Amino acid sequence: MYNTSFFKKTLLIASVVLLYSCDKDFNAIGDDLIGDNHFGLESEKYDVVAYDQEISPIQSNAFTNSALGIYNDGVFGERTASYATQVALESYAPTISKDPNPEVETVTLSIPYFSHATSTNNGVTTYVLDSIYGKPGEKFKLSVYESGVQMRSSYFDNGSQFAQLYYTDQNADFNTFKDQVNSGKLLNDSGDKSQNAEFFFDSSERSDDVRDPTTGVITTTKAIPQMRLNLNKEFFKTKILKATAANLSSQDVFQQYFKGLYFKVEKAGGSPGNMALLNFAQGKITIKYKVKTDSTTDPEATTEDKSMVINLSGATASLLNDAKVPTYQSALDSKNEILGDESLYLKGGQGSLAIIELKDFGSNLKDIREKKWMVNEANLVFHIDSEKMLGIPDATAGTREPKRIYLYDLTNNTPILDYLTDATGSGAAMGKVVYSGIINVDPTSKKGTTYKIRLTNHIRNIIRNTTAVNVKLGLVVTGDISTAGSNKLKLKNNFITDAPKASVISPLGTVLFGGTSTVPEAKRLRLEVYYTKPN
Repeated sequence: MYNTSFFKKTLLIASVVLLYSCDKDFNAIGDDLIGDNHFGLESEKYDVVAYDQEISPIQSNAFTNSALGIYNDGVFGERTASYATQVALESYAPTISKDPNPEVETVTLSIPYFSHATSTNNGVTTYVLDSIYGKPGEKFKLSVYESGVQMRSSYFDNGSQFAQLYYTDQNADFNTFKDQVNSGKLLNDSGDKSQNAEFFFDSSERSDDVRDPTTGVITTTKAIPQMRLNLNKEFFKTKILKATAANLSSQDVFQQYFKGLYFKVEKAGGSPGNMALLNFAQGKITIKYKVKTDSTTDPEATTEDKSMVINLSGATASLLNDAKVPTYQSALDSKNEILGDESLYLKGGQGSLAIIELKDFGSNLKDIREKKWMVNEANLVFHIDSEKMLGIPDATAGTREPKRIYLYDLTNNTPILDYLTDATGSGAAMGKVVYSGIINVDPTSKKGTTYKIRLTNHIRNIIRNTTAVNVKLGLVVTGDISTAGSNKLKLKNNFITDAPKASVISPLGTVLFGGTSTVPEAKRLRLEVYYTKPN
C-alpha cells in the first residue's frame, strides 16, 4: 500500500514538473504572440509556388564519399561517374635500396567498400555491399591511368590565396590530359578482365597470405570486401623505386612528379553497369619488392622483402556525365516561375532541385501578426508522384528512392532554423529526426509515399521578426543529412549560385507533386500551419 501510494505521488510530481516545463517552453517560444485569453488549436493551409531548377556543373572536390560507376533508374536517365585523386607517399624521403634493379613482386591498389556481414560459415563471412546503386554484379569498364592534371588544393592570384575548385563536368579534361603522361598507359592492365574491361563490385571476403620475413611462416588474414586491382609493375618500378631521391623528398615535389590517378568509367558491352559510393581516401597502393642485400652484382646474393605505400590522398574531383531522358529534360526546360510546376524533379549529382516560395503565407503576415496567432507547428508535406516514379524502387534492378530530402534557405545558402536547432538522433542517416525529410514508405508496396519537413521555427521567426525576409527555399535530395555546406556552381545564374554539397554526393532522384491547381487536392503541396488563436 505504501509503495503504491509513493508511486502515485512520484508520478503526480513528475507530471506537474513536465507540464510546467512544457508550458514554460511553449510560452517562451511564442512570448510576443500570446494574449491572456483562452486558446484553441486550428490549422491553416497556404498555397505554395514551387518549380524546378537545373543544377549546372558544380564543384565536386573534397567529398568524403564519391560515386564510381554507371547508374540508370529509367526516370532521370543514365549517369556515369569517374574520379580523379592526387596521391601521397606514406613516408617521404624513403630508403629504397642501393640495389639498382629491385624486383617488383606486386603492386596492388585497394579501396574498401561499404559493407556489412550477414553470416559466417566454416570461417567464411558473407557480406552485402552497401551504397550500391543498380543491380549487384553488373559490369562496367574501369581504366586507371596516371593523371595528367596536377591537382592543387589552392592557388594564388595577385597575392591572395584561393581554394582550387574542380567541377563535375571536367571528365573530358582529365581524359585528354592523361594521354600527355606516359602516353596514357593503362595501369590496371591485368589479364583478369574483372579488374578492367569487365569490372564489378565484388562482395566476397578477401583472404591474404602473409609470409613472416624472419621465420618464413605463412599466415592467412581476412579482409572486408574491397576493390583490388593489380597495377603495372614496370611502371611503378620506374616511377617510384627508381625515382631520384629529390622527386620523393617532399609532398609538394612528389605531387608535381606523380600527378595522381584518374579512374575512367565506360560502358562494358551490353551490361547496364552499376554504381557505388566509395571513400577513396581509405584507398592505397602497396608496392611489394625484393632487393639484394649482400651484393648488387652477385646473382646468388641474399634478398630482402620490402614494401612501400602510396595513399590516395590530396585534392580530388568527382567527374559526372549525365544523359537525361526527354521527360526530365523537358520538365527542366519548361519550368513556370510564376505559377509553379506540377511536378518537382529532385536529382542528386549534377542534377536538379526545387525552388519554393511561400508567397501566400507572406501575403497573410500582417493579418497573422495583428490577430496575435501563435504558431504551434508548421510543416511542408511532399507527396511522391508514384506514376512518374514507376520502377523505383525495384529489388531486381537495384534502383532506389532517396531516403531523405533537405529543405534550406536558398536565398542565403544556409540551413533553416529548424535544421540548426534539431539535436535529435545521431549519424548521417538518422540525425535531425524532428526536422525530418525522411521518406515514409507504404508497408504493402514498399514504395515511398511522402516526405515531411518541419519548419516551425522558420515560420515563427518570420512572424515575430518584422525585419526577417520570407526567403526562397531550396529542396534537394541529400546523401548526408549531417552535411549542410554548399558547393559553387561553375556557371552561376539568376536563380542559384550554389547548391548543397550533400546533394552532389547522392546519385538518386525523386519526383514530387508541386503546388499547382492541376495537382489533385490530396497530393497538392501546401504549407500547413497549426495556430493557437485568441478567442
